[in-house]
Amino acid sequence: MFEPVTLPGWLVAGLILATAWLMLERLFVPGVRWFLRRRVNRVLDEVNTRLQIHVQPFKLTKRRVLIDRLMFDPQVLAAAEEFGRVHDMPRELVMKKAETYAREIVPSFNAYMYFRFGYWLSRRLARALFRVRLGYSDEDALAEVKPDSTIVFVMNHRSNMDYVLVSYLVAERTALSYAVGEWARIFPLESLLRSMGAYFVRRESRNDLYRRVLARYVDMATREGVTQAVYPEGGLSRDGRLGNPKLGLFDYMLRSFDAESSRDIVFVPVGLNYDRVLEDRTLLADLDPGSPRKKGLAAVATTIGFWAKNFRLWLRGRWFRFGYACVSFGTPVSMRAYLREHDLDLGKLERAARFERVGQIARDLMNGVGEVVPVLPVSLVAAVLLRQPEREWTKLDVKSEVSKLMAELERHGAHVYVPRSDGDYAIEVGLRALTLRRVVVETAGIFRVRDQERRLLEFYANSIAHLTGN
Repeated sequence: MFEPVTLPGWLVAGLILATAWLMLERLFVPGVRWFLRRRVNRVLDEVNTRLQIHVQPFKLTKRRVLIDRLMFDPQVLAAAEEFGRVHDMPRELVMKKAETYAREIVPSFNAYMYFRFGYWLSRRLARALFRVRLGYSDEDALAEVKPDSTIVFVMNHRSNMDYVLVSYLVAERTALSYAVGEWARIFPLESLLRSMGAYFVRRESRNDLYRRVLARYVDMATREGVTQAVYPEGGLSRDGRLGNPKLGLFDYMLRSFDAESSRDIVFVPVGLNYDRVLEDRTLLADLDPGSPRKKGLAAVATTIGFWAKNFRLWLRGRWFRFGYACVSFGTPVSMRAYLREHDLDLGKLERAARFERVGQIARDLMNGVGEVVPVLPVSLVAAVLLRQPEREWTKLDVKSEVSKLMAELERHGAHVYVPRSDGDYAIEVGLRALTLRRVVVETAGIFRVRDQERRLLEFYANSIAHLTGN
């Protein structure tokens, strides 16, 4: 009875592993979850006392719950049935596909990640690379927005830094939920962005089932008051100009909106501009189908080389930040007031008529964005030099012409950002930035545009082309 029992080594190892797993699952994991949940709740309690727009309960709902809500939404079920009939697929397979789309779209917002790590990172990164400035802001109109409204920031898309810059500047107001393209679906960036509240969009997808799942998620989030940020252009501006708006997300938000009973949707135009867009040459290369493209390791090597060069300049004390980055906030547009003013009920219109109306709303909003795009030193100097690209300029000539352009833009209501309230300094900054990049060369006090860099100069001048009439 009390004789020793000999067990095989593999069985002993298995028992030890099983015991360790049970202890981990029953003791350690719940403790970690409790600790993290406590930290998250503490962050939420803190930020909700200072945020103008509180974090909405919908954003705090468990991701699995949101996925199930999407999966069993009547419109998604109807779309799945139609998709299975058209493609001759069994219902189980179609629903599995719908679940894949839902998992791809739905974020997993983490307040601690957003307000502790995300804000810290965006602030450090933005201020390390640029002189970040808040330009124009219609504070009186923004203060009148009702707290229970769904706020949607509508922005032009100049750079991938837009996400960082705007998140940093509005962190004292609210937590944003971004619509992010497929470019970001790479490890570990995808998980990080999900935890920051971003949802992913296949912008060119023609899959009816996918579009319905996406539409239902956007509609749910909008109805529940989630503060969102969208780029109507659908992608980065390749030539620097404002693009035409795409209507998908606008239609998803507005198709079932009722001015009488729905939560009000308030669109806030946001204009962004940079003295230097980090991706500028890559974006210009996309305009030329015949230009060689660097992919894979070659693209990584180019990126590393770029940052290594800047690091060497920093070590020598010759590195400057990439100029000014500026964000302006325009006058909010209430959809409840807009539809009442135009006597519209989008829900009662046929699809073609609804799209036409939504298109007009989107164009009006993009015009609002264009009106508040900040005019920065580099864009000013670029616009002037391109008027006579073959000319040889003295510094006095440049200052004279830029001063005239600044006065003209201000007369027409444009928002010109003049650093230090010193026009001469602003012109010096713009000219220095272009000279350091050898877009403009200086010889014995004479400045000249390099022919091979004219397209790059146009890229920056185009950022204010809608204001200058070019």
